[in-house]
Amino acid sequence: MNTVHATIPFVDFKPQHQPIQSKLEQAVQAVIQQGDYVLGQRVAEFEQAFAQACRTNFGTGVACGTDAIALGLQACGISHGDEVILPANTFVATLIGVIRSGATPVFVDCDPDTALIDLSAAEKAITAQTRAIIPVHLYGQMVSPHQLLDLASTYDLLIFEDAAQAHLAEREGYRAGSVGTAAAFSFYPSKNLGAFGDGGMVVTREWIVAETMRSLRNYGAPRKYYHTDYGTNSRLDTIQAAVLSAKLPYLSDWNGDRNQTAQLYNQLLKPLRSQGIIPIENHSGHGHVYHLYVVRVTDSCPIDRATIQNKLQEQGIQTGIHYPIPCHLQPAFQHLGYQAGDFPHAEALCQEVLSLPMYPGLDQAQVLRVVDTLTTLFQLPSAEEKLCSSLTLG
Repeated sequence: MNTVHATIPFVDFKPQHQPIQSKLEQAVQAVIQQGDYVLGQRVAEFEQAFAQACRTNFGTGVACGTDAIALGLQACGISHGDEVILPANTFVATLIGVIRSGATPVFVDCDPDTALIDLSAAEKAITAQTRAIIPVHLYGQMVSPHQLLDLASTYDLLIFEDAAQAHLAEREGYRAGSVGTAAAFSFYPSKNLGAFGDGGMVVTREWIVAETMRSLRNYGAPRKYYHTDYGTNSRLDTIQAAVLSAKLPYLSDWNGDRNQTAQLYNQLLKPLRSQGIIPIENHSGHGHVYHLYVVRVTDSCPIDRATIQNKLQEQGIQTGIHYPIPCHLQPAFQHLGYQAGDFPHAEALCQEVLSLPMYPGLDQAQVLRVVDTLTTLFQLPSAEEKLCSSLTLG
């Protein structure tokens, strides 16, 4: 007899939202009653609270994470003629942000084990025109702050962090957003701290960057009808700021839940290493906030990634691929002059990575079912049997 299982979604908001539903509703209703929908009181309050949580000084809310990168680079003085180094394996928003700032993007490869930017490759890419480097804190893990700061100090580079997947991530005593001059965050709903729509923020320790950001997001006007910058309309909605403010106090616990789930995945997936299923490495310990839990389906795996993904889907287990095509091979950016083979590690990862379900509230039984379903494809003992055995021996 076939057992019908409930779907395990790739992302499920209910475990986060249901316990605080009344607080979320109250936060929204308070904005509706006050009527300050654009740059209202809640925006300023959330900007201050989130910047403080990131251990930095100032926050400026914008409409989305892409705007945070583009406007943030502009606020830091990046413009035409400047080169900005970034990894080839990132979401396209990082690249679009660089281009919109007027700068020239310069791609480098990544570390195949962590998927983070290869800083030794970045060093080799530095020229007289290089002004900045964007470390993308991918999947919830920070790029090494110590190595970044050493590189930036040696070559007089501006560090602009892409922390869209790393809310409150930590490494080497630093928190995401506190390493460089400024950092961009996204509050897309599925992020570790997600709004009920789009939203973003630039955090910085420098007052002048924050002041410039506030002008750029509001038509280039530091005050009404007085335009000193070539700005745009990119403002974090007050309702979204209220939602984010209501959720922020729970973020550390939610991140801890993600990290514990990842540790369980790591333990249960060990037998599948012999089958070529290799989790992306964590070099940050508990500082990794696991926006995504990603494994590599390597060449030594006897089953291809598409088949694995389809078999999981047949059993009601949703997965994702982050990302299937590296930025330098996207059709829209062929004019940048890159070709297949330029960044072999990034290109290989795009063919290997598979993101498993990950969200606060994903329980042990669900994780066991995900791994058991994977394990049955290789005719190995189930993850549940392995777990029970290890607990008994312990």
